[in-house]
Amino acid sequence: MSRPRRMTAQARRDDLIAAALDLFGTRAPELVTVDDIVARAEVSRPLFYRYFPSLRELQMQALRTVTDGLVDRLATLEEGPPEERLRAAVRGLVDVAAHYREGYVALLRSGSVIATSETDAAIDEVRNRAVELILEALAIPEPSPLVLLTLRCWTAVVEGALLSWLQEGTVARETLDGWLVDQLTAMLAATDAHVATTP
Repeated sequence: MSRPRRMTAQARRDDLIAAALDLFGTRAPELVTVDDIVARAEVSRPLFYRYFPSLRELQMQALRTVTDGLVDRLATLEEGPPEERLRAAVRGLVDVAAHYREGYVALLRSGSVIATSETDAAIDEVRNRAVELILEALAIPEPSPLVLLTLRCWTAVVEGALLSWLQEGTVARETLDGWLVDQLTAMLAATDAHVATTP
């Protein structure tokens, strides 16, 4: 094993998290061990425990990095018409989910041993940011309850589609983001039609 590189405490923590996320790209987080992580980061076990009291703590921090990445992609939308901005946002979400494949699957998979109230809160943050983004893009400052319900249902569609795509890969990558935006367009059209016919 090579001699540990000199780093600040935060840089060392980030390096260990990056090593864990690299490993999450090939296997489920619950299958990644401390030995796997220290080997990837080229550090010792005692050094690992200097920065993380447990493997569980590192798993939580690493998975939080995934959700932070999703929020960051939603927060940095390009300019343009609403549909183009939404397509870019969905492409960004797909990119992050694909980059952290196993970590993303672990976050959303029912019954995952990684799921906790903390990760649930992080996922909710991503969902809420997605809804805020759509309302902003569509210039809807005061959405009706039905519109909010529509957008929240769509975020569930996105999560389910990404989960299936990552696990099964039956849909081409270049098709996925356009299909998801078209789903939102159709759902909002159905909502508008319902509102228009409601006394």
